[in-house]
Amino acid sequence: MKRKELIKLGFGSREFVDLAIEGVKKAPQEGLKKAALRQRLQALSENPERFLKDPHFADLARKVAVQDRTEGRYVPRKVPATYQQWGHDIDQKAIQQMQNACRLPVAARGALMPDAHLGYGLPIGGVLATRGAVIPYAVGVDIACRMKLTVLDLPAHALDGQRDRLAKTLERETRFGIGAEFRDRRQHDVLDDDWSVSPVTQRLKDKAWKQLGTSGSGNHFVEFGELEVFPDPAADAAAVPRGPGRARGKAEAEAMTSIDLEPGRYLALLSHSGSRGTGAQVCGHYSKLAQARHRDLPKELFHLAWLDLDDEVGQEYWRAMNLMGRYAAANHAVIHRHIAKALGSKVLLDVENHHNFAWLEEHDGEQVVVHRKGATPAGLGDLGIIPGSMASPAYIVRGRGSQASLSSASHGAGRVMSRKKAKESFTWSETKKLLRERRVEVLSAGLDEVPMAYRDIDAVMAAQDDLVEPLARFFPRLVKMAPAGERPED
Repeated sequence: MKRKELIKLGFGSREFVDLAIEGVKKAPQEGLKKAALRQRLQALSENPERFLKDPHFADLARKVAVQDRTEGRYVPRKVPATYQQWGHDIDQKAIQQMQNACRLPVAARGALMPDAHLGYGLPIGGVLATRGAVIPYAVGVDIACRMKLTVLDLPAHALDGQRDRLAKTLERETRFGIGAEFRDRRQHDVLDDDWSVSPVTQRLKDKAWKQLGTSGSGNHFVEFGELEVFPDPAADAAAVPRGPGRARGKAEAEAMTSIDLEPGRYLALLSHSGSRGTGAQVCGHYSKLAQARHRDLPKELFHLAWLDLDDEVGQEYWRAMNLMGRYAAANHAVIHRHIAKALGSKVLLDVENHHNFAWLEEHDGEQVVVHRKGATPAGLGDLGIIPGSMASPAYIVRGRGSQASLSSASHGAGRVMSRKKAKESFTWSETKKLLRERRVEVLSAGLDEVPMAYRDIDAVMAAQDDLVEPLARFFPRLVKMAPAGERPED
């Protein structure tokens, strides 16, 4: 039996897997076949006390039994943690997922954003603060999925006059799809980081290097558009204080709190993607370890299994997650650098933020782990980007530092229907009519990403005007996404 099979059976730690493998190697001496072995190991995982005298798996059974007694069994909270909701037209299943998350014994408080919809464990648009624990699936599969906007020194009217040149640059300098990679590998300092922080990242460093500067599939995109910068009522950056609600390092504390551009229209590049295949495998690996440690969680909470941060495995995931955050940022940096270089353009402004991540922050007088699964950090003065769809605006925003939302805002417009439903409901002919009206050209995309599958971004922004302040608006003009038929990985 392979390690992956043993992890699926509930043996999350490396020690348990090693002990299971030792027993498996001895089992053929008694003529035990694979099916019988799997059945025995599954039973041991569920009730180790029955196997304390098993000739092959007694050591494993003792270790699992000790863990069960030490960690205790799942006991739901008598009173769920509280959460506040923004927006009204939210799928009841997403609301139920938020309520389920607030039943976790490690939950401190939550928030549900106006773009919320159904996810795995925690809904997309769900924010959850926990005490001393991190939940891999509350971070998400695409760890540190990220937005980045670069304003270039080309005139805004180049979107018409140089459209072919801009389109060819997008086609040449980007890659989309599940296995997308560059034959001539791209470079970034993130490759000098310590990739041995996790066996997953150590094993997949070469794959991550091949995929550096790529965008995957699903709702990921790279697009040129026109940025409209509004007059800023707090143009003096010093007038926007940095408030409580986010634990920051020196670099982050010195980040911009306003757009250093005169009001007007500019040509800009906007991208959305995350940590690619490596991030997905980090999530999968540590989710299985978390689930193995909390095998008694009810079905509706199984994807919310957590890892303790004072535990070696929890710390290992935390380090891997942060590495994936730096890697996702590097992906965007490479894309924007190569496109700007190909165009011979100077960069006038960079703005970026990520979601699908967990941060150590102080809220309600205590340090907690804030998971933002499809939610944007919106601490007081924080700049962020909230996109709409391929034919609706994205907004550069400044956070208002709302403690009610755990200093968070939506990460986009949010889907109003499944991908399957979108494919059944719309055609490219009707979509292209809308795209022409909005002056948008789509170089590649699937029908499941048409604008009609998303909420009205302006309604979403109105529902959270107490969370963020719009500073600029980006209108897509040239859009590139994964071609039709790609499995979504957002």
